[in-house]
Amino acid sequence: MKVILLSDVNGLGKADDIVDVNDGYARNFLIKRKMALEATVSNLNSIRLKKGSQAEKARKEKEEAQSVASKLAGQKVVLEMKAGEGGKLYGAVTSADVAEALGKLGFSADKKNISIKGPIKSAGEYETTVKLHSEVSVNVTVEVKTFG
Repeated sequence: MKVILLSDVNGLGKADDIVDVNDGYARNFLIKRKMALEATVSNLNSIRLKKGSQAEKARKEKEEAQSVASKLAGQKVVLEMKAGEGGKLYGAVTSADVAEALGKLGFSADKKNISIKGPIKSAGEYETTVKLHSEVSVNVTVEVKTFG
């Protein structure tokens, strides 16, 4: 029997896959536990429409991320951090600090999506990468100034 998987099933496939399984397994396990639907013409059509709308949504999200990336490219984020003697910072600049500074500039970025190459513990300019989408990332310059 052909079924459409509604959720990921180990050893069988991922959600929205169409797989061929034994009738008993399909009726007594997959369909009963709402893990699959029988692959009828109407169910296949609804899955095709669902995949099309998901693809369209993913395309729009990628376009939005690319437009934000074009605005964010070349931006310089300036952070003022308290420092001791010799220009060494108290602590280090974190991705949360960069995310907060980007928020002040009008860009929303999650600290989990900001990668800093090595710890920033002194004044200067550093490159960071901001991941806006799974396929879109942009480099941002972080300038650290000290006071105190």
